[in-house]
Amino acid sequence: MRILVIGGVAAGTKAAAKLKREDRSAQVKVLNKGEDISYAGCGLPYYVGGAIGTREELIVNTPQKYAGLTGAEVVTGCEVTHVDPAAKTVSGLLHGESFTESYDELIIATGAAPFVPDMPGKALPGVFPMRAPDDAVGLRDYVSANGCRRAVVAGAGFIGLEISENLLSQGLDVTVVDFADQIMPNAFDPEMADFARRKLKEAGVRVLTGQRIQSVTGTDKATGIVTDGGPIAADVVVLAIGVRPATDFLADTGIELFKGTVVVDELMRTNLPHIYAAGDCAMVRSAITGKGQWSAMGSTANLTARALANTLTGSPTPYGGCLGTGVAKLLPMLNVGRTGLTEAQARAEGFDPITVVCVSDDKAHYYPGASVFLTKLVADRNSRKLLGLQVIGAGAVDKMVDVAAVGLYAGLTIDAYDTMDLAYAPPFSTAIHPFVQACHVLENKLSGKLETFTPAQYAAGEAKDYQVIDAQPAPAIPGAKWVNLAQVNGPLEGIDKDAKLLLVCARGKRGYFLQNRLKFYGYTNTRVLEGGVTFNQVKVPLPAGATLPPEEVKRLKGLGCLWDKRTPDRFNVRVITRNGKLTSAEHAAVAEAAQKFGSGEVTMTTRLTMEIQGVPYQNVDALIEFLAEAGLEVGGTGSKVRPVVSCKGTTCQYGLIDTFALSEKLHELFYKGYHDVSLPHKFKLAVGGCPNNCVKPDLNDLGIIGQRVPEPDLNKCKGCKVCQIEKACPIHAVSLKDGKAVIDPTLCNHCGRCLEKCPFGAFTESTYGYKVYIGGRWGKKVASGKPLSKIFTSEQEVLDLVEKAILFFRDEGQTGERFSDTIQRLGFDYVEDKLLHGTVDKQAVMNKTVIGGASC
Repeated sequence: MRILVIGGVAAGTKAAAKLKREDRSAQVKVLNKGEDISYAGCGLPYYVGGAIGTREELIVNTPQKYAGLTGAEVVTGCEVTHVDPAAKTVSGLLHGESFTESYDELIIATGAAPFVPDMPGKALPGVFPMRAPDDAVGLRDYVSANGCRRAVVAGAGFIGLEISENLLSQGLDVTVVDFADQIMPNAFDPEMADFARRKLKEAGVRVLTGQRIQSVTGTDKATGIVTDGGPIAADVVVLAIGVRPATDFLADTGIELFKGTVVVDELMRTNLPHIYAAGDCAMVRSAITGKGQWSAMGSTANLTARALANTLTGSPTPYGGCLGTGVAKLLPMLNVGRTGLTEAQARAEGFDPITVVCVSDDKAHYYPGASVFLTKLVADRNSRKLLGLQVIGAGAVDKMVDVAAVGLYAGLTIDAYDTMDLAYAPPFSTAIHPFVQACHVLENKLSGKLETFTPAQYAAGEAKDYQVIDAQPAPAIPGAKWVNLAQVNGPLEGIDKDAKLLLVCARGKRGYFLQNRLKFYGYTNTRVLEGGVTFNQVKVPLPAGATLPPEEVKRLKGLGCLWDKRTPDRFNVRVITRNGKLTSAEHAAVAEAAQKFGSGEVTMTTRLTMEIQGVPYQNVDALIEFLAEAGLEVGGTGSKVRPVVSCKGTTCQYGLIDTFALSEKLHELFYKGYHDVSLPHKFKLAVGGCPNNCVKPDLNDLGIIGQRVPEPDLNKCKGCKVCQIEKACPIHAVSLKDGKAVIDPTLCNHCGRCLEKCPFGAFTESTYGYKVYIGGRWGKKVASGKPLSKIFTSEQEVLDLVEKAILFFRDEGQTGERFSDTIQRLGFDYVEDKLLHGTVDKQAVMNKTVIGGASC
């Protein structure tokens, strides 16, 4: 039997290997277009992020190794362009030469190709699809070689979000754009996707939905993209919009296709005899609905290929259908998983879906590293059969997905899990498995014991007429009435039994306990908010004259929202401007935000942030969301590195260094890079382009000043009666001594204005550098910083010193003291020696617990 396999990677190589194991006499030949026949396509994002170190680690098998292991013949560089079912031949190009091969059985495993819209700029350097190892290698190399700091990823599916996480881990600013109105479209319901989106934004990823990419900008290389919403600047662009079946060469063969996929039956047979298909190019079926479903997953490719090989070698093996099962890592502590139907899909398929969103421990709560699962179950209301699951968590979401997938294949009801003996030990799970807990909650909801609003209903405003009851252990929802669950032994004082009450706690459990108790005491109209404040953004309008609790004021201050104490509930919100620099579009966004959400007024702070004035409490979240859509962030308070201040630098006539370039690096590395690092107090950085000190670097915790150190050649000095160098020096540090122009080093501030002024070339040579001051501050207790004795001659030296100073302050500073206090307590000489000559164990310092003492 002569079997041809068109395509390698997952399905092709799996089918060929299994065929040879089952029938050693079979002649199996793999025809592969590329040179890599078997690689880890799902591992590409992790190569970009550096978790996978080399290209070789992505290659599962080389053609030579694979042929030796399996006995299948492998031909690379072979593009099949035509299939003739009647003649049972395939033809195409082998390294540019025509060829024809005959077959007894044919397997089509050509997979899928990345979809790249036909748009201007798509071929520019710096634009990368993400499908093959060379794409990942090219992207990582390009980011490194070009010092990329901003990335745009088009596509918010699993691959796009995994690429985003790995670019973020490399220190890039990442913007994700998708035409759909949510991330992970068709995989997650909107409320689950919105929760994941909020977490991505909290981590610094800018997420824009409902925007189609129109073009890539740039001439010699990519400089950004243009979307329906306007331009977005970027140094590198990744196109992860999706894939399309690689089946164009089958158009005139008579093989049945549906939207480019090869239609197959449960034995992976096409409509033509002796022709089969598997992998991303094939249309399989849903295990739940029985309808055709495209499952472009490596797992589906391997499973269908193995089943196909069994069938061809005499053991017919039907493929049981797919569930759309998938998991992904979106952030270091944010994993997502799903299987089965979403609520929307279930309704579209004619089911009557009932759902629940619940929050449960992912392992014993007392075990180190314990976190939570946020789980959405979808079931059919009438049959109680499980239809789908979506889960988000910091830990092993795959275990939740796999438990659900087994139930879906078996057609189990949610009740079938009630007493199922699943694994338990504190490091791994809870005594009642978290999936079973979710089933129990949904059973209570089906029975009417638990009456709820889902997160989707709450977001849609269905609870707007309900009074919010805070059921948490301590009051935590501003404007809500707090009820101490432990003391509810009768009707609630001042609340009618027919009042509409929304019971809100951290997760939903205490809300259920309170509802159960209130029902006993005659309350008839209570609802529990599923997922509580862990999942939902709960806002309660403040009653007239009410003030916010101190805890909420403190929380908002940490976000850069400072309470205007003349009012009960208005805030001035600080917008970070990257050293005072904004684009015109960003300026327009700030102005629009001030008009829409605040008083219409914008002020500047001494840290060159813009402060939107008079924002009512209920508008704060909407304002922050609006600014994030424009690529802007709020912040700049707390015991941490503060926004960086910079002068104009080389755009000023006296500028000696590019202060914008340096301060932007400081912004990325330390304001953003150390954003979650607590320090003993605030730590302010400033960069001045010359000794004029316009932004007062020496009054900051660490100040950097551009220098141009003269290196005179006094052999060329003629001792002129009117010395042009003496005349040019603005601080009179130059004088004639013994017929030579001499610089007093105690007076010279290295401004460089003397250079090029001598007609005989005595003052032409110099060294550009940086003077660094430490321990300055202004405010209640002004202190001038003192310069380190070294003039730094490279930008990298300065960046390294800044990081060492921050780590030193975190390690040896005391809560509540500024860096100047630390220096005074330890002695300048000690600190200077540590910064210039000492070493810092960064990991040890970062592992310390530090309590900040900043009050603003």
